[in-house]
Amino acid sequence: MDHDTFRLPLYLPAQGAAETEATIVEWRVAEGDVFQKGQVLCQVDSAKSVFDFEAPCPGRVIRLLHRDGDAVGYDQAVMEVETADQAMRNWIPPAAEASEAPAVPVMQRSRTSPNGDAIGAALLGVGGYLPSRVVTNNELVTPFPSVSEDYVYQVTGIRERRWAGNEEKPSDMAYAASVEALTKAGLAAADLDLIILATTTPDVAMPSTACILQDRLQATRAAAFDLNAACSGWLYAVALARSLIVSRAAQNVLTVGVDVQSHLLDRDDQATCFLFGDGAGAAVISAASTGHVIREAMLGSDPRGLHLARRSDPGYVVANGHSNVDPWIRLDGQPLFRFATESFAEIVRQVIDKSGWTPEETRWIVPHQANGRILKAAARRSRVPYDRFFVNVERVGNTSSASIPLALLEMEQSLRAGDKIVLCSVGAGITTAAVSIEW
Repeated sequence: MDHDTFRLPLYLPAQGAAETEATIVEWRVAEGDVFQKGQVLCQVDSAKSVFDFEAPCPGRVIRLLHRDGDAVGYDQAVMEVETADQAMRNWIPPAAEASEAPAVPVMQRSRTSPNGDAIGAALLGVGGYLPSRVVTNNELVTPFPSVSEDYVYQVTGIRERRWAGNEEKPSDMAYAASVEALTKAGLAAADLDLIILATTTPDVAMPSTACILQDRLQATRAAAFDLNAACSGWLYAVALARSLIVSRAAQNVLTVGVDVQSHLLDRDDQATCFLFGDGAGAAVISAASTGHVIREAMLGSDPRGLHLARRSDPGYVVANGHSNVDPWIRLDGQPLFRFATESFAEIVRQVIDKSGWTPEETRWIVPHQANGRILKAAARRSRVPYDRFFVNVERVGNTSSASIPLALLEMEQSLRAGDKIVLCSVGAGITTAAVSIEW
């Protein structure tokens, strides 16, 4: 596409004056695909026949606005495209040809409130907690005579991290972060419908740490459960909260990311012992007309990276008597670096396109704080300059599922209304996640 390109919505062509909607059977293109005039974009089932929706111009797919199986009104755009075909500037959508037919409202109960307004999900308040103990590189390099604290910083981008005290549990840290998030959201725990807690280091195998947190908060109306998507966990929780809100299954959802990894590090393993810190972050996601609107959410996983980041023993402490199980966090450094870099860059590009934004107008990328070198490499591939990546890994290390809400908490005073923000993560699995927010 050249500099004369512009964006426009495309509509399905009505097959008869009395028709009001059709069903998308199957998309034949994906977001980001380049197509030619006359190319089949999707197969459509109307009241009269199954037909191919052909492109009225050459272009590129920016967003698909509906999924396979969706019933779509002819007055609803089905996709957004970018084209250089100047004739399309005055294009009249085929749906307009049937505009004189009596209008039949299309009910979308899962996407409307009782008064008919569209339901959206917004982030209302962010909270966080970091343990008081600061652990510097100088403290950790002692077992490695050939490694200096400056070398650790050059390789990881980390100078210090916070580690939990021996008596601090994940639920303790989650509680502190949640209280702050609820206070800033202006809600009481009794207002919550659901608590989703993302962690790889639960207090115990059961009950869930979310239920332990629910008891601490006295959130008696809420359902509660844990999820494990490793470092992508909090964004998985946010995406799930958004879906439940849009479907009217919940109104106020507390999303928490917490991990205590300092107890799970082999202090003789140079590949892992410098990377991880402990922390908790939380945010309230609500069906609200005010707040910071969640535009898009994308989740993924790629089992090709299944063994690149792993731990065989569950929980947040290493128990005695596990001689046949390696209890520590293990990473395959170089393959993980390449995999994470490519995954970060790809999901950033995808969610920006899906949100209808451009890299130039995206104000901030707030990534999972994995490793300074990974983030710099990902920025080069994502088309967004590195100075728009918010990075605090130097001070807190890799706090896993807590890292993004902790970063938001640190930067929120500098955010302005209307800022376009992408939150993104890559975690063990390999899991990927991205959420776009208009602040």
